[in-house]
Amino acid sequence: MAVELCLLLLLFCGSTISEVQPIYKPPPGTLDFGFVPAKTYDTGAYHEPGPIGILFKIVHAFLYLVQPNSFPQDLIRKLAQQKFGNTQGDYQKPENVVLTLQAIYYEIGFIVSAALGLLFILLLPLVGLCFCMCRCCDNCGGEMHQRQKKNADCQRSCFATFLFVASLIISVGVLCAYAANQHLTNQVREAKKLVNSNFKDLKIFLNDTPAQIDYLVSQYNTTKDKALSDLNNVGPLLGSRVQEQLGKEVRPALDAVLTMAGAIRETKEALENVSVSVEVLQEGTERLHANLTNVKTHLSNTLNDSACSVAQAASTCNIIRNSLHQLNINANFSGLPGVSSQLAKVNDVLKIDLSSLVQKGYAAFNDTPDLVVNQTRNILSAVPYIKNVLESIGSNITTFTKTLPVQKILADLTIYLTQSEAYVQDYFPVVEQYDFYRWLGCLILCCMVVLILVFYYLGLLCGTCGYDKHASPTTRGCISNTGGNFLMAGVGFSFLFSWVLMIVVVLTFVTGGNVEKLVCEPFEDRTLFKVLDTPYLLNQHWKNYLSGILFKNPNINLTFEKVYSDCKENKGIYTSLHLEHLFNINEFLNISMYTEDVALKIEHIQINLSKIVLLDEIGKENLLNFSSSGIEGINFAAYLTEINKSVTKVDLLSFANDLEARADQLPKGALENALKGHANNIRMIHNQQVVPLEQAMSTLNQSVRLLKRTSSELTVKVKNVVSAVNAAQLLINNNASLIIVQETKKYMDTIVGYFEQYVEWVKESIAMEVAACKPIANVIDTAVDIFLCSYITDSVNTFWFGLGGCSIFLIPAIIFAVKLSKYYRRMDTEDVYDDTENGNNGYHKEHLYGIHNPVFTSSVEQW
Repeated sequence: MAVELCLLLLLFCGSTISEVQPIYKPPPGTLDFGFVPAKTYDTGAYHEPGPIGILFKIVHAFLYLVQPNSFPQDLIRKLAQQKFGNTQGDYQKPENVVLTLQAIYYEIGFIVSAALGLLFILLLPLVGLCFCMCRCCDNCGGEMHQRQKKNADCQRSCFATFLFVASLIISVGVLCAYAANQHLTNQVREAKKLVNSNFKDLKIFLNDTPAQIDYLVSQYNTTKDKALSDLNNVGPLLGSRVQEQLGKEVRPALDAVLTMAGAIRETKEALENVSVSVEVLQEGTERLHANLTNVKTHLSNTLNDSACSVAQAASTCNIIRNSLHQLNINANFSGLPGVSSQLAKVNDVLKIDLSSLVQKGYAAFNDTPDLVVNQTRNILSAVPYIKNVLESIGSNITTFTKTLPVQKILADLTIYLTQSEAYVQDYFPVVEQYDFYRWLGCLILCCMVVLILVFYYLGLLCGTCGYDKHASPTTRGCISNTGGNFLMAGVGFSFLFSWVLMIVVVLTFVTGGNVEKLVCEPFEDRTLFKVLDTPYLLNQHWKNYLSGILFKNPNINLTFEKVYSDCKENKGIYTSLHLEHLFNINEFLNISMYTEDVALKIEHIQINLSKIVLLDEIGKENLLNFSSSGIEGINFAAYLTEINKSVTKVDLLSFANDLEARADQLPKGALENALKGHANNIRMIHNQQVVPLEQAMSTLNQSVRLLKRTSSELTVKVKNVVSAVNAAQLLINNNASLIIVQETKKYMDTIVGYFEQYVEWVKESIAMEVAACKPIANVIDTAVDIFLCSYITDSVNTFWFGLGGCSIFLIPAIIFAVKLSKYYRRMDTEDVYDDTENGNNGYHKEHLYGIHNPVFTSSVEQW
């Protein structure tokens, strides 16, 4: 029952989890609550601009050159907190003057650039007016007379090239401006889909939260069912726990006795093997000795034959005669002591079946759960009470959930969200309409530049194609003259439109550039949130503005940056907004009264397990008798000494082979055949007698070594086994009640642990999964990062960047166009040179300088 209110505590806000707790990992075999149902949010709050993104990066780089300073957090804080204009003389205060100078220093790049733009706006129309009036007075190139120079062709080519390059740059600029204009319109049209996606995610966020809460509540049944199942099986489960604890001492003791019983049986077998093997070896060596003696006698008789006196056989016979002493036994088993007395004592020990006694001890110990069940009726008497408590927890949780204003809050939010969506849907056509007006206005500005470019390109095309270098200035063709007129028309429109373009550039540059530097960049690295989180900034009476709005308590440490970061990581809204300050039920928890009765009953448990007998006195006496069986007194050294010897002094097979080889060295005859017959006889003796003796020696060796290992500190080993059995029996008789109490407490802790797992799971689910507030972060990202920065600001900045480049390069284009038009237009007068004076240089005319060209000149040519 101690768990019931803990469940409520962390089920709906629980203890404070403003910091996310580590994930609870229960041990294997514990409760599995599954996964909190959650749908996937559709909105991807990330915008990829596509190919135009290259232009955006170029504009960002240019803005960095204009404004390389970092975001002025301190300056903005001071400016926001400083009051200007409340009283006369505020602006003259030293601190306000310093702030103003700091703001000017930060904006110096924009200020200088805007000043240059204003200067352009003021001077270019004035210069155009003066230029027009000057040309009307036949000055500033207005005189329709061209003086001839030797480098005229070079100048014309240079002016044409420079004008063409300037026109190309202007063309690139107007394309950038048009692309930015069109990109903004396209994004506005696509924005409706993104807005709908955000509203859809917010609806999922609101609609799924009740289902998630219901799932958390329903998983209490998993905990309750497991707890009730364990309580219904309290006897076997608790008895198994007690048996497991006692088994740490009991089972090793019984295993040691069982091992010793096996050792007794092995000892008997080893003693029997030793007794039989010694008897076999003694009889076999006697028989082998007799046979080897007989072989030596017959060999000696054969070697005494007259055939051995022959010179060819004498030396061989002598060698064989000298080796006959090797045909003798080597190991002597007749002097080994017997083991009959030890075998008799071990047989007496085995008359009692020690293994059967150990199995009875195991059986008695395995009955521990039944004994515990029979003697823990006082624990079972508490089970109905605990069951009733567990049954009441579910209804308490349900009752508590109904008291929370979750449904009302979600219903209100749903209504507000529906109204907001309807408002946005109704207002969106208006946005598209105004965006069309904006797009049309920007398109007109681009068309102004395109018109100027058309005149320049046509002027270059006509002038270049129609130019005849052999024609005099007064006789130039119509196409060339038209090209010059187009260039001058482009100059005229440049003066008319350039200042209008620059006005738009300056306004959008100052606005878009500052939005990029003061909003978009600090939003991306989240320094903007740090400014908003400045204490007393948004409200001079509140330390934390967000907590003041939500909880009417500005002292709670709730910041915009933390909320945005948590929602960005898709954490639960409970964690992100620190809702424990709104739904804190710790004060309602008092679980001690539910656990006192059970604890008192557990502490007074008395368990008697003295009926469990691990090993009776007969079994212990049997072990002691085995330790005094005398196997430690066996002379193992004497046995091992003889065992390590070979059966014969020489390997009979080697001796027989050597004898046969030496017989082959003798002359053919009876002596050779007799020696070979003796060799075969020796082989037969080896196979029939030596080999069985070697096998008996191997068996004896294994048995002796086994007995030696068993007898090593046998008395100490037996005493240790008996002591272990006594200690285990003493534990059962005297300390079982303490172990029962300890295991009962652990058992109850396990029951409580199920609910602790549930509590931890609920905490983690509320912190990370229930009402995951990713849609809130997506709305902020959509509004600021995508709409304001990516869609609007980047497009506007790229537009003024392209249009500003066009406006700037109109100045060199005007100069080169005016200069170049002089080489394309038909002149009224021309220079005339005398042939003898100038060496046929210049134009050859019969008229004197200054005679008017009779060719008709249009009013346009008066430029």
